[in-house]
Amino acid sequence: MAPNLDSFGRDRGAYQEHAKQRRIAEREARRTRRRQAREQNGKRAEHREGLSSDDEETSTDITSFNLEKERILKESKKVFEDVLEDFHSLDNIKAKFEVWRRLYFKCYQDAYIGLCLPKLFNPLVRLQLIPWSPLEANCPNFEYMLWFESLLFYGCEEQSEMQKGDVDINLLPSIVERVVMPKLAVLTDQVWDPLSSSQTAQMVAFMNRLVKGYPTVLHGENRNTQELLKTIVMRTRRTLDNDVFMPLYPKNVLENRNSGPYLFFQRQFWSCVKLLGNILQWHGILSNTSLKELAVDSIVNRYILSALQNTEPGEDSIEKSQSVISCFPRQWFTCLKGQQTIPQLENFCRYLKHVASTVYRVSLAGSDVDKRNAREHIKEVVKLLGSINALDHVVAVASEHGIKDVKALLEGK
Repeated sequence: MAPNLDSFGRDRGAYQEHAKQRRIAEREARRTRRRQAREQNGKRAEHREGLSSDDEETSTDITSFNLEKERILKESKKVFEDVLEDFHSLDNIKAKFEVWRRLYFKCYQDAYIGLCLPKLFNPLVRLQLIPWSPLEANCPNFEYMLWFESLLFYGCEEQSEMQKGDVDINLLPSIVERVVMPKLAVLTDQVWDPLSSSQTAQMVAFMNRLVKGYPTVLHGENRNTQELLKTIVMRTRRTLDNDVFMPLYPKNVLENRNSGPYLFFQRQFWSCVKLLGNILQWHGILSNTSLKELAVDSIVNRYILSALQNTEPGEDSIEKSQSVISCFPRQWFTCLKGQQTIPQLENFCRYLKHVASTVYRVSLAGSDVDKRNAREHIKEVVKLLGSINALDHVVAVASEHGIKDVKALLEGK
C-alpha cells in the first residue's frame, strides 16, 4: 500500500510518530533539568510530578503554532484587499446606517435594520477576532478591540434618548452571542486542553467576566450558551476517556521509590489530581450535577481511589487524600443537612475509615512513638471526614479509636 504523504512529500504516519517521540524527549529533558535543579536547591520533596506544566505544550509545539498563526494573520489581511473601503470598513458602514437612523428613523425601524446589523457586522468582527483567544495569558479583552469601541455607542446620538423598543441597544450583546460565543465553543472543542491548568484558569476567568458583563446572553435559555457549556462537558469527557491512565502495580513493585514504575505511578496520580482541580474550577459555571459526574464519578471513584488503595495507609495516603479534598468546592458541603456527605463520596469516606483502621492496627505492634503518630494520623482522618460533612463517619471513627473532643478537633481544622 502506498504511503500517505503530506504536502511536503513526507510519510504522514512516520512524521507524526517522529514528532511524537521528539515531544516526549523534550518533555523528559525538561523534567530531568528541573529535577536536578530541585535536588541542588534541596526542594525535591516539595515537588509533585504531574502537577507541573511539563505535560503541556513543548517549545517545538509553541514555535510551530506561532509560525502558523503568523501565516494566518498575514493571509487574513488579504481578505478585503480587492474591496472598496466603503464596503469593508466597519466605521464607514456604521456611519451610513447612523445617518439613515438619524434622518429617517421610522423607515429605519420599519426595515428591521436593528435585527440585520449583527449579521451584517458578523464577518467584519470575526476578521478582527482571528488572533483573539482567551486561552492565552496575554489575550486582550475584546471590549478594548476596535470593533467593540466602534459599535459601543451606536444609536446613541447626542441629546437624544433611546426610544422604547429600540433593538439597537442589544447590538453588542447580539454580536457577543452570535460571534464571540460560537468562536469560544470552537476553541473549547479544538484548542483547549483540560489537563492544562493555565488554559483552564484563563478560560474560567473569561467565562466569569462574560457572565457578569452579559447576563442577557449567558443564561440557561440561550442556545449558544447551552452549546458552549455542552462543548465544555464533552471536551472534558474526551480527555477523561483518552488522556487519563492510572497503572495498577503490585505493592511490592512500588516499594522502591526510585524505580520507574513508582515514579510513573506517582506522576499519573498527581496528574489526575491536577485534572480534578481543573474541572472543579468550573464550579459556578457548569451545573453541580455535571461537575459531580465529571469530577467525583469519573476521576475520584474511577481513577484516584484505585491509586489510593494501592498506596500504603499512613502519612502519604492521608496527604494525598487531603490534596483531593482541597479541590472540592466548599459550597458542596456547607449547605448539606444532616450528618452525611454527598452520596458520590461515600466510597471515598469508606476508604478513609479503612486508612484509620489500618494505621491503628499496624501501630499495635509498634513503639509508643508509633502509637502516638498513629493517633495523630487518625485525628487527621477525622478532620478530613469532617471537612466534607461526613459526620456519621466521623462519629464511627472517633468511637472506634477513642478520639475525644471531636467538636474542638473539627473546629480547629
